[in-house]
Amino acid sequence: PESIVPIRADLRDSRAVAEACRGQDAVFHAGALTGIWGKKKDFYQINVAGTRHVIDGCLEHGVRKLVFTSSPSVIFNQSDMEQVDETVPYPSYYLSDYPETKALAEQAVLAANGRQGLLTVTLRPHLIWGPGDPHLVPRILDRARKGQLVRVGEGVNRVDIIYIDNAVEGHIRAWQALEEGSPVAGRCYFLSDGEPVVLWDWINRILGSMGIPPATRSISYGTARRLGWILEWGYRIFGLPGEPRMTRFLAAQLATSHHFDINRARKDFNYEAVISPEEGMKRLLKSLQARPEG
Repeated sequence: PESIVPIRADLRDSRAVAEACRGQDAVFHAGALTGIWGKKKDFYQINVAGTRHVIDGCLEHGVRKLVFTSSPSVIFNQSDMEQVDETVPYPSYYLSDYPETKALAEQAVLAANGRQGLLTVTLRPHLIWGPGDPHLVPRILDRARKGQLVRVGEGVNRVDIIYIDNAVEGHIRAWQALEEGSPVAGRCYFLSDGEPVVLWDWINRILGSMGIPPATRSISYGTARRLGWILEWGYRIFGLPGEPRMTRFLAAQLATSHHFDINRARKDFNYEAVISPEEGMKRLLKSLQARPEG
């Protein structure tokens, strides 16, 4: 809808966040610190405290609806998760600060439902992709061009992805259905394209379209996990800049299957993908080929 206005603010600045909430009927909170590595304090201040600032801003200014962009990684337990639904509990521990702080943020949003008339919902889109993506595909292409892209595991793991238009569609439909007495209020939902892909086949198709050789070198999941542990230890002990090339969390994400049952979203707010994976891939490849740097 044309009435949706993007606003950028430092989530650590409670007054700036509150001001962004002023005069709004609904707030879509999509801001976060993402990544596999970083300072725990930064993840906490932005993802957890920042989300609490959004909640407080909504309450202060009488916002009716809060739609929070969460992540399926909040329930990831480092093993294959195939067609799991929203009843899967949070794990007892996390291998990365990102999913842990997103889980805390998600719980805060759900707990705020019903406070002072505020209605909340959290959405869990997995691997948002498409033209203009600043994270997923550019990182894959960069590593592949440098010869650093190595397949982890047997290369047959299936994962959910979601094209950007479908992620937007899910957010809009959830917002429209978020009303008093609606089953949407106070619940979380997985979102995806509805068709899991074989991760490494999907990656290699993108590489091939850019004239980059496929990722054929591989290491076992166990080896990648051990390497991740060693690198994490070294980066922490010696305070090395940047991020490790491998972490235990990244190894698990690259080697395991994780796709989700989206029937709750279909039932509660009529979610359906508006762009098929094949059409989305055509649009992505066209956009990449139009930019020589990929």
